[in-house]
Amino acid sequence: MSSQKGSISMASGYRPEIIQSAFVDFIGSRLQPFWSLTVPKLRLVARHQLSEELIALQFEVNRAFKQRAFDSYGGWQGGQYINLTVVIDGIYHQRSYSLVGLPQQTLWWSELGHSKSAIKNLGSQRHTVTIALKPQGLVSDYLTRHAAIGTIFPSSVPSGNFTLQQTILSSQARLSDDQPTLAKLTFNSQTPLLLIAGGSGITPMLGLIKQALQHQRPVTLVHYNRGSVLQSYWQLLAAEHASFNYYLINTEDPASYLGDSRHLQASSLLALNLPLLATQIFACGAPALLAGLYKAVDEIDAGLKLSEDLNLLGDLQSVAKSKLEPRHSLRDNIIIERFGSDLAPQAVEAMGKQSNIQTHTVYLRSRQQQFSSDSTLLLAAEQAGIRLNYGCRQGICQLCRCNKVSGVVKNIQTGKLSGDGYDSIQTCLSVAMSDVVLDL
Repeated sequence: MSSQKGSISMASGYRPEIIQSAFVDFIGSRLQPFWSLTVPKLRLVARHQLSEELIALQFEVNRAFKQRAFDSYGGWQGGQYINLTVVIDGIYHQRSYSLVGLPQQTLWWSELGHSKSAIKNLGSQRHTVTIALKPQGLVSDYLTRHAAIGTIFPSSVPSGNFTLQQTILSSQARLSDDQPTLAKLTFNSQTPLLLIAGGSGITPMLGLIKQALQHQRPVTLVHYNRGSVLQSYWQLLAAEHASFNYYLINTEDPASYLGDSRHLQASSLLALNLPLLATQIFACGAPALLAGLYKAVDEIDAGLKLSEDLNLLGDLQSVAKSKLEPRHSLRDNIIIERFGSDLAPQAVEAMGKQSNIQTHTVYLRSRQQQFSSDSTLLLAAEQAGIRLNYGCRQGICQLCRCNKVSGVVKNIQTGKLSGDGYDSIQTCLSVAMSDVVLDL
């Protein structure tokens, strides 16, 4: 009887995987490189010149990508990105690229009057993804100029929190904390949007704008760039949607300046005549642009606070109440997306992630090397001529992760301090707060 029970248990319980999916993938990829059970892959099918600076690349997705992204989640949201792995001269590189447009839609530039054949080739495939990038840097130059049509690239599935949905989640998080009610300004599906982009930071905005306008949300776009980019497209959207306004700031043309300033300042934001306290702000660009944004909103906050205090004078009850209930800060309205390399120290400070950065020594125990660091460990090492592993440089891919033997570091995204002992850290996000020893 016990033998029979054992047989039943074996039959209905754990069954070892006789042929592992990784082995099937390995054999299958040798027969058909685009095929995979588990690894999302993209195949380059077309290039399209969007402007003098931007080139769009369209990719066909394999079955693994389709099942994980399209079938399970319905695609992606505007503002999300993919991690693309590119092999150049035998060296693996990984970069993050924002997705253009929304899933399973005709590509947006087909609305500008391209030929039917071009639209068919570029936009009608059901399961494709498209990115837009400048031909600058090693990987971007390879993708836009040298990679052959039909080249296959391993990829992640779409991800990222630079989305309209994130505004709702952020509001819910504020409501769930213990802050006083006065500080809990919430956003909903009709909240006005202000999108601020610099250079190629315009790419994640394309999907965000399209998605917001589909839901009749008021959208204002401010794009800082040397020269006009996608001007015909913005004109088309403005003609179709009365709720869409745009400002193209050519940093070489004073006639285009906003608030009489070449750079983003408080006067620039005020010139928009938006209800800033009730507006959700998305920003993507270089560290200097993001630093300027945070400095600008702080100046506006200080002016609003002074105005409120003056209005409350003579009303002791209101003055007492205002001291107990902190006013909503414009910083709470901002969601940022970074691109490119690590944040510069001055930008980190401006965003409240790190202040009073001091120089510390970082020791690489196994290599018997050391370097001085007053920025992220990855950037400081490269400035000292020392090569460390990295991928996306944004804290996403984990390729830069290593073990810290001793010393304290601070994560510039979360502001969290590590312990003084053994710990696993990411060099692209970690700033030394003391002398540090890495197990490298």
